[in-house]
Amino acid sequence: MQTYLVGGAVRDALLGLAVRERDWVVVGAQPDELVGAGYRLVGRDFPVFLHPTTHEEYALARTERKTGPGYRGFETRFSPDVTLEEDLQRRDLTINAMARAADGTLVDPYGGQRDLEARVLRHVSEAFAEDPVRILRIARFAARFAPLGFRVATETMRLMRGMVAAGEAGALVPERVWQETAKALAGPAPQAFVAVLRECGALAVVFPELDRLFGVPQPPQWHPEVDTGIHVGLVLEAAVRLSAEPRVRFAALVHDVGKGSTPPAEWPRHVGHEVRGALLIAELAERLKVPKEFRELALLVARHHGLCHRALELRAATVLELLEHCDALRRPERFGEFLLACEADMRGRTGFAERGYPQAQYLRAALAAAQAVELEIDERRHLDGAAIGARLRELRLDALQALRGTFAA
Repeated sequence: MQTYLVGGAVRDALLGLAVRERDWVVVGAQPDELVGAGYRLVGRDFPVFLHPTTHEEYALARTERKTGPGYRGFETRFSPDVTLEEDLQRRDLTINAMARAADGTLVDPYGGQRDLEARVLRHVSEAFAEDPVRILRIARFAARFAPLGFRVATETMRLMRGMVAAGEAGALVPERVWQETAKALAGPAPQAFVAVLRECGALAVVFPELDRLFGVPQPPQWHPEVDTGIHVGLVLEAAVRLSAEPRVRFAALVHDVGKGSTPPAEWPRHVGHEVRGALLIAELAERLKVPKEFRELALLVARHHGLCHRALELRAATVLELLEHCDALRRPERFGEFLLACEADMRGRTGFAERGYPQAQYLRAALAAAQAVELEIDERRHLDGAAIGARLRELRLDALQALRGTFAA
């Protein structure tokens, strides 16, 4: 029985990155040997064990054979005679198909170290095409490693296009699409995730709402980049600079999906795209099982980003309505995320990246002014619940009127 450190831990160590988790492959062993040594069996489809003290995962070396469509259509074989090289061959990328022996020797039968140095994401074998999840994983790795200069190998992109053409992307289950998307959104360059999916054709399958934005024009005086798809990529880049929170990045990514449903006869204007966009986001969130907190913030940004951009021109009553629609008084942290996504929308335009966004400063001040309003005890004593709410709203409106005068001055 021999044990090898494999996969991401080997890759990240060679890149000089922090190793977040370690996975191991065991060659030449039977399941009962590990159970007898105190390991706990946790794998359902094939033997995976947790180490009795470190709780790291140890899997028996295995091979896989495609037996049906999608990513579940595999037959797995594990046996003491499965070699380390056979186990590594079933992995997706060469940079993930390396192992480290107990004595420190690097086992690299498929050129992973070479591709690390060349900054290339390359498939290990043609078996890559058997699992559609690998399309998402490649895109997610591109998002993670884009700042290091990684690119998808030409032959791998060709293989991914073939998979999409064969309908493999349509076999992806919604939960897995969202899982990989959420990981990409948390990474340093989620815009690369979108770019890779679009290049191979998978974006039209898993995110048709986003794919439809490319080629849709916007008024050039507000959007020098013109193309809505390009704008969304710039907005996502701006969101990354402004916030590490994936919710903000997701809201920035989908805020303009309504423009993809504008009739071409109305281009480059997009009247009513906010309402249409909110409907599309609701459908997308239902389809992909997007978590509630992501969905709610994205809907707020889609519906109200235009008002946010015009905040300095709005009447005090409209500002108060915006705060109420966003439930800002009860959920100020989410309102702060709303403002960040709206700022990303403004900055995500050619030549706008370094412009100021006083609208956010004003609306933060407006929220603070509304929060500061209180009723005197004597006045509250003579009012019922509905009257208290109405009186508080009057006082908040007065406070916003005074604030508006200060900003106007």
